[in-house]
Amino acid sequence: MIIAGLMTGTSADALDVVLAEFIHDGGDGNSSHDGNDSQTAGPSELRVRIIASREVEFDQQLRRDILRLLEPADVPLSLVSGVDARLGRFCAQAVNDLCTETGVEAELVVSHGQTVRHDITDGTVTSTLQIGQPAWIAEATGAPVLSDVRARDVAAGGQGAPLVGILDSLLVGDVETATAVLNLGGIANMTVLAPEHAPLAFDTGPANALIDILARRITKGEADFDRDGELAARGRVDEELLEQLLADPYYRLPAPKSTGKELFHADYLDGFLSARTHLGEHDAIATVTALTARTVADACHAHGVTTVIASGGGTRNPTLLGQMASELGPGITLTSTDQAFGLPEGAKEALLMALLGWLTWNGLAGTEPNLTGAAHPSIAGRLSPGHGPLTLPEPLAARPTRLRILDRRDH
Repeated sequence: MIIAGLMTGTSADALDVVLAEFIHDGGDGNSSHDGNDSQTAGPSELRVRIIASREVEFDQQLRRDILRLLEPADVPLSLVSGVDARLGRFCAQAVNDLCTETGVEAELVVSHGQTVRHDITDGTVTSTLQIGQPAWIAEATGAPVLSDVRARDVAAGGQGAPLVGILDSLLVGDVETATAVLNLGGIANMTVLAPEHAPLAFDTGPANALIDILARRITKGEADFDRDGELAARGRVDEELLEQLLADPYYRLPAPKSTGKELFHADYLDGFLSARTHLGEHDAIATVTALTARTVADACHAHGVTTVIASGGGTRNPTLLGQMASELGPGITLTSTDQAFGLPEGAKEALLMALLGWLTWNGLAGTEPNLTGAAHPSIAGRLSPGHGPLTLPEPLAARPTRLRILDRRDH
């Protein structure tokens, strides 16, 4: 089954698109319904071939409007509605372009949309909102679209985030020592897998969220992120400011937990910087880069992690990775999803969306209570029909226990 996965994260810099072919027990993902009972009898391996992946940058106006929605300030409803439609059309165009170039047709599109609210009260997620109207995608592509993949888990008492624990667990499988699979987007999230323990997933805190704010200020809007960590490399970490930032109560909350730009935003950062007017701008960005490295390392140390497998835009920042390696210490190996699984770091979250689509299409839960804190597992998302009637196959009896990334030449 060929599925297009679409992801736009808290950095709001671009849309990640992946076209992935899922192969289950030698079939196309639905072959377990052909009368062969052995294919539904129990857990199995799911294989996936990434046909193509791409990062499609937003046009400047759309990006500015998305970033405006991410700030904790009142906005006109017309802006929400407008971005909802424009992002939906942008996603539709991105899928059609990639399908045309590769000569394949997506049988299902999974669109995460842009999270514009993720409200938390006393550690409980009370609401989550992703926009990017799926009807535009279904109309333009003709394929059914799965969207709104977080809300059901929230309704079941879960955090609705991070959802990547399912993918991480299937990729890593059994481990001999504690392993963390880390994503460095706007927010950093981590899945910890340890022998004889259920997987645990949580947001550690900001990854690029605060770094990006300062990068835009330092470059007067010419850059949206700290390319190659060059800005932070020019500064020195202000230890006093770092300790003040580390005192935020979020870091002491137990997992599972989630956060976002509702907490880690420009006004939040300015509350610390306003008392340190003498601090140079490069020292400030060096310090928030150190904050990301320290909070990730602290989470790893708290769970006895010996290996960290990283992905996301933050892995392209050598200053951040260098600080992280230093904070982790010599006893912890830092590697990448490319090296560990053959999965390009920029394609991982879009592949997660595609995987959630495959699970939902086959009647399988995409969340687990130990990963999100929900009362029970949930089948993720809601489906919008494509050009034809919406016809789902008979549900599979069990979720696969492993996911293997195939080389594009493998069959």
